[in-house]
Amino acid sequence: MEAELYHPVHVHEEENQLARRLLITLAGGILIFNAFISKRIFFDSPIVSELSALAGALMLGLPMIIKSFKGFFTGRLELTELASIAVLACIALGDYRTAGVVAFILILGELLEHRTALGAQEAIESLLKLTPPQAHLIEGTASGKNGAEKDVLVSELKQNDLIRIKPGENIPADALIVQGETTVNEASITGESLPVDKRKDDHIFEGTNNVTGVILAKVEKVGEDTTLGKVKHLILQAERMRIPIISLIERYIYWYIPVILMIAGLILFFTRDVSRSISSVIIGVPCAFLLATPTAIIAVLSVAARMGVMIKDTRKIEVTADVDAVIFDKTGTLTTGELKVTSINPAKEISPDKFIYYVATLEKHSLHPVAKALRELANKARVKLAEPEEFKETGGRGVKGKVDGRKLIVGRQSYLEENKIEVPTQEKDSGSILHIAMDEQYYGWIQVEDQMRFEAKETTEKLRRMGIKKLVMLTGDKKSVAERIAKESGFEEVVAECLPETKVEIVESLKKKGHRVVVIGDGINDAPALAAGDIGIAMGAMGSDVAINSSSVALMSNDLRRVPFFISLSRLAHQIIYQNIALGGVFVLVGLTLASLGVVNPIVAALYHEIGSLVVILNSARIVKFE
Repeated sequence: MEAELYHPVHVHEEENQLARRLLITLAGGILIFNAFISKRIFFDSPIVSELSALAGALMLGLPMIIKSFKGFFTGRLELTELASIAVLACIALGDYRTAGVVAFILILGELLEHRTALGAQEAIESLLKLTPPQAHLIEGTASGKNGAEKDVLVSELKQNDLIRIKPGENIPADALIVQGETTVNEASITGESLPVDKRKDDHIFEGTNNVTGVILAKVEKVGEDTTLGKVKHLILQAERMRIPIISLIERYIYWYIPVILMIAGLILFFTRDVSRSISSVIIGVPCAFLLATPTAIIAVLSVAARMGVMIKDTRKIEVTADVDAVIFDKTGTLTTGELKVTSINPAKEISPDKFIYYVATLEKHSLHPVAKALRELANKARVKLAEPEEFKETGGRGVKGKVDGRKLIVGRQSYLEENKIEVPTQEKDSGSILHIAMDEQYYGWIQVEDQMRFEAKETTEKLRRMGIKKLVMLTGDKKSVAERIAKESGFEEVVAECLPETKVEIVESLKKKGHRVVVIGDGINDAPALAAGDIGIAMGAMGSDVAINSSSVALMSNDLRRVPFFISLSRLAHQIIYQNIALGGVFVLVGLTLASLGVVNPIVAALYHEIGSLVVILNSARIVKFE
């Protein structure tokens, strides 16, 4: 239902309705203008001018008055009540021209505000346009080499369909490349400006752009289940959510209207001037107050989405402004989560390339991340692998088997000792050490480590300059490994050998001490901690359902610099929202003073009111330029 609500057809219908209202407003304005002209041309017959003014005032003011009466009877007060009272008072006093001009100015202002609000829906429509209307479906063979190509609607695609994507085309669904190489521009989702190289077995995502090569891909997800579909849903969800300051303003708006009417009554009582009283009612229309937060939030959502930061819960924007503690998970967050071989130490009787050959061949079919790192090393060293025999893997401990008739055992020290292989004392205490035995003899070790993200230290330095008091790194690694990585990435506080429940306890402890806590993780094994923090930020949410679902903010890329960006953006939004509220209050107080002194008449009051609303909108627009 949410997707239907913001379908382009609905956006276009709303734009058409806006255009119709503008035409009616202009027609009413012409009648009011005609009334002023007629008064000068037919000065002997004022009836022509009065009828034109009455017709214009009714055309402009009647819809507003009817809507306000409905609001009074249903208890759902909106922006129009005070304006309607002012217009109705002018009509009742027979001053149709003033009534018409006031209604004309106020309605034009409302249409401008409505048009601004439509910007959020147009942003959603632009997301919808990222998905191409058609896809090239390959029929026939599973490989697609001999299959016929057929253009079908994207809505007709199903899981496991084979599609061809040509250079320059947007990708129609989340898919897995089965043939070909290309570069893909993922800026529409991640905010990253540089294209990414993609080859066989890489994942590609709906709405991203295929830049160079022709590829065949197997459809994995379609429609609302794709990453882009989830991004659309996040923006819709965030736009609808109300942050605490909005609820506070709307709660007091029910008291605000009677107060303004009371002030207008006092002005009338002491001055006996109806014009001053009507002017005060017009100035009291609380547009600036009610625009203060929505205009800023729409700008924040736009800027964040442009940078690949998806805000699921807009209430977190207000909370983030007060953050003073940031907790990072290590693996997959501060590090890439991909193991790399950092050093090898083979026995003297075997050459390094032969050592790599034996170990990588044994690990050839293992799915363990260590095995992947070994195969990548063999590939870079141009070592051609054979097929292992009698392969057996013991989860989390090691593997054994035969390569070229030689019996190999690869794994942890304890695994080799279980197989009666004596392992020499190791001096190294960082990273993971794989020990290797061949034909019952110890043959050396290989060290693998998780790689730090290049921007990790830059991110912690930025956070510290922003006034974040506590920067904490949590990891399940041993203390020696954790302390080394913490030092490299700029953390003064690190907690090693953490279980998921320990992470939650640390978050809760910081909150009890009065800290506002941001937790950053990869969203898979960090879900409890992400949920426990005041704000949970999931890294690399592109393509990850768990990451998107377990956090209040999702970073579509793995760039850690998006964290200080989001905190800075939230602080700016918080500042601008309160500036808007203050500006709205000042405009109303100054305007009421001017109205009570008779400095402004109802027409000038209407213009003054719209200037106040415009100032708030322009102040919120400053967020759009935030980098």
